[in-house]
Amino acid sequence: MDHFKRTHGTLHAEDVPLNAIAEEVGTPVYVYSQATLQRHARVFRDALGALDDPLVLFAVKANPNLAVLRVLQREGFGADVVSGGELRRALAAGMTPDKIVFSGVGKTRAELELGLDTGIAQFNIESGEEGRELAELAAARGTRARCALRINPDVDAGTHEKISTGKADNKFGVPLYRAAELFAELAALPGLALEGLAIHIGSQLADLAPLETAFAKIGRLLSELRDNGQTITRIDLGGGIGVPYKAGETYPSPAEYGAMVARVTRDWDVQLVFEPGRVIAGNAGVLLTRVIRVKRGLNNPFVIVDAAMNDLARPALYGAWHDFEAVSDTPDRMTANIVGPICETGDTFATDRDCPQLAAGDLAVFRTAGAYGATMASSYNSRGFVPEVLVSGSHFAVVADRIDAGAIMGAERVPDWLD
Repeated sequence: MDHFKRTHGTLHAEDVPLNAIAEEVGTPVYVYSQATLQRHARVFRDALGALDDPLVLFAVKANPNLAVLRVLQREGFGADVVSGGELRRALAAGMTPDKIVFSGVGKTRAELELGLDTGIAQFNIESGEEGRELAELAAARGTRARCALRINPDVDAGTHEKISTGKADNKFGVPLYRAAELFAELAALPGLALEGLAIHIGSQLADLAPLETAFAKIGRLLSELRDNGQTITRIDLGGGIGVPYKAGETYPSPAEYGAMVARVTRDWDVQLVFEPGRVIAGNAGVLLTRVIRVKRGLNNPFVIVDAAMNDLARPALYGAWHDFEAVSDTPDRMTANIVGPICETGDTFATDRDCPQLAAGDLAVFRTAGAYGATMASSYNSRGFVPEVLVSGSHFAVVADRIDAGAIMGAERVPDWLD
């Protein structure tokens, strides 16, 4: 459920008509619903009610906007971060270090130092090399880094290949067959407090079976490590639950996910960590856009909108579907190609799409754009970055300014020898 509804023929974000936001802020613009973020956060936490003191972290990469993070911080969420920049954002949003876990396969030395100096709850180590470097840095500070070893269970998540992270040929984690040996090696280092395991097999999962298979493998590894005398107090189960992008699609609910986790982990005797991202933020946002013109095509017309692949990359990057709706009700329909103004054919949001009859100047939205939307934007074609708006009831505020191409160009320099 989300809080984007039609009232008197106009699509609203909570109690705010989207055309009012377009009039004041301009288009394209991302619009987030605070009530939807809160509802999804509470539904997810409620789904874990059978567990003992789980640590729930929002995957900052899904939507790092400070206002979004603050909403989730107020709901009790911590942060799963994958860069120093995301760590700083989590802290700026009020998330405390004891609720921050640093994941990612390529943490730099500076990022490891930042995490140590911040005193975060846990590093998810992705290789022996990373573990040894972290141990050296921690020992030099006279401390022990709290960490977990991320395991690659060789499980196909059944999702798009570019967001699948748990197969043997993916870059993430350490192979399951090496895990016990490497765990023992790293746990013996004086700079590490290695007492956890971590796993994340992918994003936008439509089926719980791959997750259950991966969790079962981790459960067997947990028993093996304990039999070898290792101490395990925490297991990070990652994220990955999918959300419907197309009207009528169904995905496992947080309640179904929580019940599966409770059943599989009932004898583990550890604190469980979760990293939801898309399932919290995806349906909490839309990309509001305006039609520039409608152009005759060979078979179907092209609806050219002012949003582009640099604003919402998922369709060009993954061939992803986003429902496309007019802001104002219209009884007429058309079959069209929905495209942006970027100078390449990849700037296509949809082909042969049944959609409302649209004309130049009409407003429309791409739904389910609250995760992996603005965060993946670029300035390709020297386009700027679109603003972001947060709605709460009948109020809205710009929570990220529009950054125009001139401001981006202002950060560039021409060297003296070219004058």
